[in-house]
Amino acid sequence: MRQKQDLPSKPCLHCGRPFAWRRKWARDWEQVRYCSERCRRARVEPAPDGRERP
Repeated sequence: MRQKQDLPSKPCLHCGRPFAWRRKWARDWEQVRYCSERCRRARVEPAPDGRERP
């Protein structure tokens, strides 16, 4: 069994906190960008004209 500190981790794009690999993300770990659903919902999306929204 692997230790938690042996698992890969990366920083969340919204809050910047590091988060560790989870089994449910095994197939799409490369596409996971946010540590939680809350951070994913709070992301800043660019407007259609290319500017960032507040």
